[in-house]
Amino acid sequence: MEDLELAAAFPRATRDDWLAQVERALKGADFEKKLVSRSREGIVVEPLYGKAEAARAPLGRAEAGPWQVLQRIDHPDPAEANRLALADLEGGASGLVLALAGSATARGFGLALADADSLAAALSGVLLELVRLRLETAPFDGRRVATIVAEHVGRRGLPASGLDIDFGLDPVGDFARTGRLPLAWPELAARLTGTVADLRGRGFARGLVRVDTRAWHEAGAGPAQELAAALATGVLYLRVLEEAGIAPEEAAPLLSFLMPADADAFFTLAKFRALRRLWARIEEACGLAPRPIRLDAETAWRMGTKRDPWVNMLRATVATFSGALGGADGITVLPFTAALGLPDGFARRMARNTQLILAEESNLWRVTDPAAGSGAFEALTEALCENAWGLFRAIEREGGILASLAAGHEQARIAETRGKASRDIATRRAPITGTSEFPHLGEAPVSVLMPAPGEAGPALPAEAALEAEPLPSVRDAEPFEALRDASDDALARRGRRPSVFLANLGPLAAFTARATFARNFFEAGGIEAVTNDGFPSPEALAAAFRASGAALACLCSSDEVYAREAAAAAKALKAAGARHLYLAGRPGELEAALRVSGVSDYIFVGCDVLALLSRAFAEAMDEGA
Repeated sequence: MEDLELAAAFPRATRDDWLAQVERALKGADFEKKLVSRSREGIVVEPLYGKAEAARAPLGRAEAGPWQVLQRIDHPDPAEANRLALADLEGGASGLVLALAGSATARGFGLALADADSLAAALSGVLLELVRLRLETAPFDGRRVATIVAEHVGRRGLPASGLDIDFGLDPVGDFARTGRLPLAWPELAARLTGTVADLRGRGFARGLVRVDTRAWHEAGAGPAQELAAALATGVLYLRVLEEAGIAPEEAAPLLSFLMPADADAFFTLAKFRALRRLWARIEEACGLAPRPIRLDAETAWRMGTKRDPWVNMLRATVATFSGALGGADGITVLPFTAALGLPDGFARRMARNTQLILAEESNLWRVTDPAAGSGAFEALTEALCENAWGLFRAIEREGGILASLAAGHEQARIAETRGKASRDIATRRAPITGTSEFPHLGEAPVSVLMPAPGEAGPALPAEAALEAEPLPSVRDAEPFEALRDASDDALARRGRRPSVFLANLGPLAAFTARATFARNFFEAGGIEAVTNDGFPSPEALAAAFRASGAALACLCSSDEVYAREAAAAAKALKAAGARHLYLAGRPGELEAALRVSGVSDYIFVGCDVLALLSRAFAEAMDEGA
């Protein structure tokens, strides 16, 4: 009775009640424009979702229990690689990823694997019967490496059927990264199936062929494009294996899947859920009963930064969280200094601990598909499934994934999405903390075992029977990092960075907000902001500007102060030698008067930050600042 009285006194709010409150808050503004967003692939993201009508039966991990903590081993020296591997395993890792020399993911480093002896040195003391091993080879080198690994297993006298080794044969991924096939596809397919047959004959029963979408993600693909590529690649491998006499029910368990997890928590989680659903649909189309696939995650290379790399730990935590809740079987966290070079022991320990804390202290693994029933995640998962299936069918109409890549169709679709991402990054609609937002010009360097080599792409095959445009590997932060690198170079050569003088007008309360915005804005491009507490007159302002040695100046204050003082201040700064004059904020009705006074550009939320910074940097350097 008491409950009924409470329910009557506090009735359950409805969506209509919420909409009424929203309309009052928006004060006539358009609901769709203000609160409904769209991904770069056009997927609608609502501000509020109701409970899902009916959740599907969850598709969980391939094996019960926590996900596997996989640590990268990419040191070139086998003995040092072994030391790092043992430290990782003793520190809580449950598997190793051998990134070999020449592989795209080794980024110019990589374990040198000449023969079974070098592998034995790298894996000395590693109990393969207890540890999972994933191989990442140079393009089209999987057959040679598989033979070495099989020989090593034989030397140890271990039963291959009891080992968990992911050989990662992936000629489609190799072609996508390099743009070259060393042999005509029928010959290469025959070599792939021959290697698979050899490994199966030795007793290896899973993880022989890999479907890997990291090349797509690094090129700027959206999640639906990644999923479509995974489906098209997996279907191609099933067809190839079936033509070699391996029926789909036997071939399906031979495949493993690997996708990147990034800092977009919602779409990462939905993407991992969507792949399991989509592949179940493929299996059903093949007449198979859906079974859980082996699906690994790796924190995305694309989101890593060189500047303020400590923030990479936050991004990796979000990515790991999302991949774990999305049902990843194994997760690899790239160390926070990976973009700077070969990570040291501290960075590797932090990568391990990111997972261990989420698994053992937060217990994220204990619930199968925790997003099931959530209106938001069910809607995003279904939207990704629908979009990806449409893209997959388009790839199939183009002749399959290889034909699509050879004709440039995949590259064109990804380039369009990458262009949208680039615009979002340039305008800081997609801010990068520590790089395009909240930069710190005086940050202390972090230590790495070896600095990153210059241009470190994958090893290319000497011969090419088929060529295409390779998918690029680009980190989001690179355009801003290039300006910061040039600023560091100027500091080393000239003893000072290019600089901008912040012309703060009026009282402290009037200019603080925009002065802070302007400093953040310019220092994201390596242009040091010279700040102050304001000036009593235009003459004092001009004198301070001349003393600063800056080539550029930026007016900072409130709109009210601009109306009174901006024109006179601008004229004083131009007379004092300001090469280029900016104003923080939108000019509004003052634009004509400000232009006449010497203001050339305006910095505000939503402007093309990267374009303005590039021009400002060039002008500051040209002046000799």
